[in-house]
Amino acid sequence: MLDIMKTENHITELSVENPFTGEEISRLAFSTIDDIPHISATATIGALKCRNYSRAERSRILSAAAHKIELQKEDFTNIIVSESGKTITQARKEVARCINTLTLSAEEAKRNTGEMIPFDSYAGNEQRFGYFTREPLGQILAITPFNDPLNLVAHKIGPAIAGGNSVVLKPSGLTPLSAIKLVDTLREAGLDNAIITVVCGGNDMGKELVKLPKVRMVSFTGGIATGEEIIATAGLKKHAMDLGGNAPVIVLADCNLMLAVDACVSGAFWASGQNCIGVQRVLVEKSVFKKFVKSFVSKTESLIVGDPAHEDTDVGPMITSDNAKLAQRRVERALDEGAELLTGHKRDGSFYWPTVLTNVQENSDVRKCEIFAPIVIIEHFTSLKQAVNQANESEYSLHAGIFTNDLNTALTVSDQLDVGGVMINDSSDFRFDGMPFGGFKYGSMGREGVRFSVEEMTQPKVVCFNKENK
Repeated sequence: MLDIMKTENHITELSVENPFTGEEISRLAFSTIDDIPHISATATIGALKCRNYSRAERSRILSAAAHKIELQKEDFTNIIVSESGKTITQARKEVARCINTLTLSAEEAKRNTGEMIPFDSYAGNEQRFGYFTREPLGQILAITPFNDPLNLVAHKIGPAIAGGNSVVLKPSGLTPLSAIKLVDTLREAGLDNAIITVVCGGNDMGKELVKLPKVRMVSFTGGIATGEEIIATAGLKKHAMDLGGNAPVIVLADCNLMLAVDACVSGAFWASGQNCIGVQRVLVEKSVFKKFVKSFVSKTESLIVGDPAHEDTDVGPMITSDNAKLAQRRVERALDEGAELLTGHKRDGSFYWPTVLTNVQENSDVRKCEIFAPIVIIEHFTSLKQAVNQANESEYSLHAGIFTNDLNTALTVSDQLDVGGVMINDSSDFRFDGMPFGGFKYGSMGREGVRFSVEEMTQPKVVCFNKENK
């Protein structure tokens, strides 16, 4: 739960609570609009300092930070568990991915170069030669969500530093502690304090930050409505946005069915379903539909729901009880519309049990929206064309999956799916931190993935020599 309060000294503070216990685990200073001139001035200084770092120095700092996180990985893990409710197993994986993200960023810091330009390929330019470099944008505003509170921050900070930029970081007020510890670690590794400014503030603060003229790029991960508001408010600057998904997975009769079941259960309920590339819709060939559903429901019901700090827990709480209540209401509405409940639909505080539905109506929220909860729909299809059309029906389009043992089918469907990534014989929620990551269709802007983020956060500068000197 997010709680903003006034202390006895009338200083606004932010209370961070554990989603499992409801206990306050930290209280942080809460930035206000009055702080913006100082934030902007600091980021301006930081941009110059990071630009002046050699590529070798940027790489050294990022590598050193990755090493320090490796040495403190259980500390980082416990912070993620306590502030986000992720299970300890999932939190460990996120820490490992953060280490990889920073390591990839350190490597890209050395590769962020330009190339020669063949000016003499155009008649009349025979006496000219030159090249282009890639230069920092300057100040990056990074706004991050609660669901991957460490690695999604690393995906913005790491490439920004690699490219020579400063960062104003506004982490989710629900999960700011992982981000703060990451920034502290980068500073311990030698990063100048001015290069990253962490801002814990409310919506009004965010609106003012995106308008700052010296912010050259807004990198945002979150919901469509907030993304639209940022675009309308920010003015002339670059935007990179991950605005959510509604991931379909197509399961064909010729596949390894148990592999598909295991992958789809994991993909649907990882992080309590609070995952933009998590499996939301499973489309199964009719001839194996009943067998798939039986195995899927059995596997789902075997998941252990409980204390995220326990090693054997599979599903922890959602981030707040309000989020769990919203999930419950959406399923109740789908059931009222005629959907069939196969398992789940039980709530206790912030916990919402993994829920499986079928026969969901086309206009139901749980089918057409990003649900961001441990809810999955399973439907059958009779033709591959029908499956592809159903998979493509959503405007929220990040990843999709397909399970088949036929290579031609896999390649054909991959061509036809309007998504940013197609995972073959894997869950839609697979992501390697070095690959391009982003969506198709509505709201898709830019790509994350370290190399691709560095390209987004830098700009080319051309240098041209005229050998004639008359």
